[in-house]
Amino acid sequence: MNLSISGHQLDITPAIREYVTTKLARVLRHFDHIIDTQVILSAAKLRHNADITVHVPGKDLHCEATDENLYAAIDALIDKLDRQIIKYKDQIQNHAAAAIKRFPIDEAPLESGA
Repeated sequence: MNLSISGHQLDITPAIREYVTTKLARVLRHFDHIIDTQVILSAAKLRHNADITVHVPGKDLHCEATDENLYAAIDALIDKLDRQIIKYKDQIQNHAAAAIKRFPIDEAPLESGA
């Protein structure tokens, strides 16, 4: 997984970088086929924004969160992303299972005993 963390009007300290990677590890427990992740942290007057874009096979997931505290914004962001990843994973699994259920039984190849 490629991880890119950038800041707008905010310096990304090693502590912030470590906090984001630690929180993203929770998302990787649910789904490990993440291709690329871009995190943008920004600070404005009494408002911190956190945006994330995650590239997974076949889809891009985007979340954003705003809070007065940067760490609280990151926590809310990871919670939203975790819910989206779980939903995406369930959609993939249900889609694959539905294709197997639609396979007609009478058209299945029969083994011939010679």
